[in-house]
Amino acid sequence: MKRAQSPQTTFHVERSLRALRAEKAPASLLPAVLRRVGLGDFYWTLDSPIGAVYIAHSRAGISMVARAASPRAFEREFLRRFGRPVTAETSPAPASVRAMIRKPARRQKADLRFDLRGLSAFERSVLLKALEIPPGEVRPYSWVAREIGQPGAVRAAGSALAKNPIPLLIPCHRVVRSDGRIGNYALGGSVNKRRLLEVEGAQPETLERLAAEGVRYLGNAAGRYYCFPTCGGLTSLVRDNTIRFGSVREASEAGFLPCGECRPAVAA
Repeated sequence: MKRAQSPQTTFHVERSLRALRAEKAPASLLPAVLRRVGLGDFYWTLDSPIGAVYIAHSRAGISMVARAASPRAFEREFLRRFGRPVTAETSPAPASVRAMIRKPARRQKADLRFDLRGLSAFERSVLLKALEIPPGEVRPYSWVAREIGQPGAVRAAGSALAKNPIPLLIPCHRVVRSDGRIGNYALGGSVNKRRLLEVEGAQPETLERLAAEGVRYLGNAAGRYYCFPTCGGLTSLVRDNTIRFGSVREASEAGFLPCGECRPAVAA
């Protein structure tokens, strides 16, 4: 027969249980549990051409790239934006991530995955289209909108790129204003955008000069086609494609067809 506990024993057990309310789990417990079950967000700190950046990732992929005054500031911004905490990573970043952050001029690695939870289908399509722009080349916002089948959504495409949570790796710095000017950049403004384009060989000063002169496209006399000014590399393009056009209509009326690589317009 089981012996009944005395009232005094029951009292001590109850008091001990109540005392547990004041106990707090170590700060490392939640991140450890989330990692064990494959959940949670963690971040690395890496150097880039525009300074140190923080790269958050989850099991689903990379979720955020940002600059911040401190790790705490980045953690607060991540929590504000996504509504969930992020913890400093204890293991080093994969070589593919380090290479893309330190040398954005490389082509995007196919093994990089992105966590785009919380974005609309339109925003995801805009960001994935930006991934198709080769290093050293630029495209206008209007190109992005047209390429995703929404030619009238130029402003919306610009807003989606301005809110890009993963700049550098999703290269919104390669998208410029429809008038050819460089424009702004979410990761530190136009100065950083110019710096990244310089690293990739896109020559932002030359692009701005062409834009100021009203040049939107460069035509190849031999092939009778026209391109965006950076298609295949700005230096050779400017040297070999001396015919200048201010609009698609102007190029078309001159008998030139749109380049099949950079697709400055829909082919007839």
